[in-house]
Amino acid sequence: MKKRWLVNLLLLALVVGIALFLHLKPNQQADTVKFEVSALKMADFSAVKVEFPAKAATAFEKQDNYWMMRKPYAARADQASVQRILSIIAATTQTRLPLQDPAKYGLDQPSVKLTLSGAKGEHVFTFGTYNPVTEEQYVGYAGQVYLLPGQYSEAAATQPIEMVDKTPLAPSERKQLAGFDFAHLEQWEQNALKLTLAADGKWTVNDAKAKPTQNDLNEWMDFSWVQAQALSVEFYTPDRHQTYPSFEVVLRDGKKLHFEKLQESPEYQLARPDEGIIYHFSNDTGFTMVNPPINLQK
Repeated sequence: MKKRWLVNLLLLALVVGIALFLHLKPNQQADTVKFEVSALKMADFSAVKVEFPAKAATAFEKQDNYWMMRKPYAARADQASVQRILSIIAATTQTRLPLQDPAKYGLDQPSVKLTLSGAKGEHVFTFGTYNPVTEEQYVGYAGQVYLLPGQYSEAAATQPIEMVDKTPLAPSERKQLAGFDFAHLEQWEQNALKLTLAADGKWTVNDAKAKPTQNDLNEWMDFSWVQAQALSVEFYTPDRHQTYPSFEVVLRDGKKLHFEKLQESPEYQLARPDEGIIYHFSNDTGFTMVNPPINLQK
């Protein structure tokens, strides 16, 4: 019995000792100093410019709260891509050094120079060499050097064509959708198919044999024209002497957006001549975009 009490006391002492150790142990995470690269906000900026030593610059400008690419192309920008570039303003790091010798960090000839402009003035970030131990990159800003993951320079150095918006309609156009005219596509020529979306959200189809449900058409529009994104895009110069099957997206202000079907297989290619862009979709997605579920009855 006495022996059992001794064992219990020893176990109790061990538990108390562990509890005290854990309580008194320094909190390493709390002691780790994190430096904020800046106190800037994304809303502070209306222009972004990315410069490189040996290739053309990439530039974006905010227009009506929407980022547009200005260089090297004039196009709608992929909003997430621009936000990834801007995310450096919210970066934190454990390493901050005074910028006294730019050449030491490869910042005298930076691989990427990022300039953000807007209400808070002009702010310049330069990206230098990588630290061989941490594999982080030296970034210069406001007289300081920070060690940051390479993701920030990689976001800024993304190929410009990859930062073009891959949705065939701009957000303002998606909000104004009022119908589709598919009469010049071969599968709908006989029907001269047109779909109209009234202001009250009700669909009508010009073919008396069509018996669609409102829910089916709403789901089709949402999947095909509101949410769908192309797998990739490319720029092109429309050939006015070449004729392709085509259709039009109708907006509430009466504007009609013209699309041409360049290819069906192995991928679906839709061109928008007014933007000079070809949108590459999977075969299934492209087919669904131009074949609404109108439920034709015999």
